[in-house]
Amino acid sequence: MESHVFEVWAPTPDTVRVSVDGTVHPMTKSSQGWWTAEVPAADGARYGFLIDDDDAVIPDPRSPRQPDGVHAASALHTLDTDVWTDESWTGRRLPGSVIYELHIGTFTAEGTFDAAAAKLDHLVDLGVTFVEIMPVNGFNGTHNWGYDGVLWYTVHEGYGGPDGLQRLVNACHARGIGVVLDVVYNHLGPSGNYLEKFGPYMSQGANSWGQTVNVAEEHSDPVRRYIIENALRWLSDFHVDALRLDAVHALADNRAVHILEQLAIETERLSAHVRRPLSLIAESDLNDPKLISPRAAGGYGLDAQWDDDIHHAIHAAVSGEKQGYYADFGHLETLATTLRRGFFHAGTYSSFRGRVHGKPIDVRTIRGSSLVAYTTTHDQVGNRAIGDRPGFYLDGGQLAIKAALVLTSPYTPMLFMGEEWNASSPFQFFTSHPEPELGKATAEGRKSEFASHGWDSDDIPDPQDVATYDRSKLIWDEVSDDEHARVLDCYRSLIALRRDRIEITDPWLDHIGVDYDEDKGWISVNRAGVRLVCNLSPDPVTVPFGGVPLLWWDAPTQDETASTTTVPGHSFVVLD
Repeated sequence: MESHVFEVWAPTPDTVRVSVDGTVHPMTKSSQGWWTAEVPAADGARYGFLIDDDDAVIPDPRSPRQPDGVHAASALHTLDTDVWTDESWTGRRLPGSVIYELHIGTFTAEGTFDAAAAKLDHLVDLGVTFVEIMPVNGFNGTHNWGYDGVLWYTVHEGYGGPDGLQRLVNACHARGIGVVLDVVYNHLGPSGNYLEKFGPYMSQGANSWGQTVNVAEEHSDPVRRYIIENALRWLSDFHVDALRLDAVHALADNRAVHILEQLAIETERLSAHVRRPLSLIAESDLNDPKLISPRAAGGYGLDAQWDDDIHHAIHAAVSGEKQGYYADFGHLETLATTLRRGFFHAGTYSSFRGRVHGKPIDVRTIRGSSLVAYTTTHDQVGNRAIGDRPGFYLDGGQLAIKAALVLTSPYTPMLFMGEEWNASSPFQFFTSHPEPELGKATAEGRKSEFASHGWDSDDIPDPQDVATYDRSKLIWDEVSDDEHARVLDCYRSLIALRRDRIEITDPWLDHIGVDYDEDKGWISVNRAGVRLVCNLSPDPVTVPFGGVPLLWWDAPTQDETASTTTVPGHSFVVLD
């Protein structure tokens, strides 16, 4: 049996021991707070650490596998490199791509990586070029959105563990699809976080989800390495092509080199080594172009960021919803501004926040493809009180308009699983906390949150009820049903048009033109002669534009000279 070097950064305790398959071994501490021990161990050996006089074995913060859950011993695990068949994979860049966000547990009835791989042909046929997988690292319980992770180096066993993720990535690459993995570095979940027993991994501050991670305070250097090496592990060991960085505005970093900039530098270095593009996509509510500005211009140099303003502008204009953070949206003028400039709140007053918010994008240096646009996401569905998708309250034409506005935009479009066929299943907030008190607090907190928004608390599903999880699974049998199939065909056609016409994937925002009539309810987006016209009103409207109709929801009509076009209510047409 070969020896294995066990190591852990633990500057806080006086003594650390390692238990390997039930045998306890002493460890030696370095001046930097790293404890090491070289012990004979085979792949699969169960191990964990004992802190000071406590005989409880706790998992490795860098555990590669947790076969028995996040409170149990870790297991040594080495990926089988013979599984990889993607030697010819050269990767994908974000510009020109279409992303598809999915949750492994609810994407299929089985809720596994292998079951998701069996659905990839659907995504290829749809025209998707990236799948974005919601977080899969170790959390307590059987099912969860993934944002309660506590062991960042592990892969949830219920999905298929690390080997299952490897097989899915390999299968995606075999079909020409890149993989984006959603990762969370701004907080840890409420159950299974043992990091503070080892050292100052957590800071003195807090954010919306609890204590923040120590990326800037005393002893933060090893914590930053803990994060960055985790990110690089997904990109290197698991061949992942991009990372979606959750809620980076909650990273409390005031150091001269922000951790996002440091991660971008090291990701570029790895990309050069593996000879394929590696991308970083931030989620941020700051509307700050610094994230995606080049480092030479004082930015962090990330590749893209989610843009909620685009979602809000489209959704409010089409649906008429004006509550909460939609309050400043809903007008075609707002939509036009956002389509042309990426952010609506760009140094302007936000009534929802009660203050000025955001900063303008320099359209000469930042490409539209650096902003991810969407009609919906896991947040925009799952954080509604009952998890209702847009198709629950909008008709097919309104859904088609939303899709057309995103898929013909200069931004990088992203779909949320099932939206392409107007899935009938909701996507609700679900948890499976084994601790009764934590489950109760989660359910009560959910009801309290939405009661303040005027929702009837009796309508809000219990996140701990397994039925809430089961209801959220996609129903694949409905895809070919008439109304679902029509929406799916519309999405396929829009994505195909985006792929075929260079005018549509042109990423420069100063090349886009927008016209609209607030009173009549139409908006037109001109992409160098390829023109999208959307009629958001329920009645037909005649617009002063002609051309050859390429694609539509309901068939338009034109006058004898083809200088005007009449678009049916709740419909769109693309003119050439």
